[in-house]
Amino acid sequence: MLAVHFGAGNIGRGFIGKLLSQSGYEVCFVDINETVINELNERKSYTVEILGQDKEQTVVNGVRGINSLKDPEAVVDAIYQADLITTAVGPTVLKLISSAIKEGISKRIVDKKAPVNVIACENMIGGSTMLRNAVEEKMDEAERNVLDQFAGFPDAAVDRIVPNQTHEDPLMVAVEPFYEWVVDQTMMAGAVPDIAGLTYVKDLTPYIERKLFTVNTGHAMTAYLGYQAGYETIKETLDDKGIYQEVKSALEESGDLLQNKHGFDKETHEAYINKILGRFLNPHLVDEVTRVGRAPIRKIGPNDRLVGPARQLIDLNKEPNYLAKGIAAALRFDPKEDEEALKIQDTIKNEGLTSAIITYTGVKEGETLFNLIRHHYKEMAHS
Repeated sequence: MLAVHFGAGNIGRGFIGKLLSQSGYEVCFVDINETVINELNERKSYTVEILGQDKEQTVVNGVRGINSLKDPEAVVDAIYQADLITTAVGPTVLKLISSAIKEGISKRIVDKKAPVNVIACENMIGGSTMLRNAVEEKMDEAERNVLDQFAGFPDAAVDRIVPNQTHEDPLMVAVEPFYEWVVDQTMMAGAVPDIAGLTYVKDLTPYIERKLFTVNTGHAMTAYLGYQAGYETIKETLDDKGIYQEVKSALEESGDLLQNKHGFDKETHEAYINKILGRFLNPHLVDEVTRVGRAPIRKIGPNDRLVGPARQLIDLNKEPNYLAKGIAAALRFDPKEDEEALKIQDTIKNEGLTSAIITYTGVKEGETLFNLIRHHYKEMAHS
């Protein structure tokens, strides 16, 4: 069985590629990193280090690579031959790889090959759907009409922390022990692949929101509160018992929403929150608050990890006090190298706090959430 995976970076090798190899696939990585591709083709294997209590190493075998810049025809041929296609390239790159995927699927349509599933394993909502739309745009009407017979684009939710790292070995990658890969089975075409560690569900939304409103919410809360307190790393921040409790309280608020909205069991979700906080405290994961908090405009968007659950809690007549504090801390986040952070600071300086809250969060003046954010912002300014 052949799996073609776009993106030979740390997530690709340390997470998706590893699981595919362990499930019996030959994994063909597609990337533009010449060093990594050459090493994959020379060695046919690489090492993944699991950063648990005791570090342990696993060798991933049966791998190779294609340089998509140097050999685009080989990429199309691999897609034609593939039993599964996956990606971990980042949301902005999905459209760039859609041409090669379109060409490969077009060849499959001509020869009436068995359907193949294309799973975008990105840190975004609806990644596979976005990729499908980009592929369809490049097809003629006849191909679009039969696409469902030859390819499925099931959306997925993925979760694994891969820290910033450098190794002498360019293929070596270190990852945390925890991972989650959930795929919407209703969007698949043909036979459902048997992949160890992958969970198939009939409704992906609860799992996407659980991850976004717990892992991403907790990470962002920690980063912004830690930055305000002068801490440098996520672990250092959560070692502060006061901040730890504030982050946990924010996750209990978002958890209240998730339980109301999706029916998650209260005790099970509390255990999930504790597991997430334990992951952030992993001493082997050295993650800077400025990296985790970067691009705050996206992270305080109306439907994202902080404002999204806070607004929905307001609709349930619940007060998201701790989430509001996280949003206020994000509005005060000002690393000099972060363009989005500086843009927010310029808005506050030139147009005022009210304008900034409305512009970046979508929360209107006078709303309960607006008042909570303004209260915490001013409290932080005074302290």
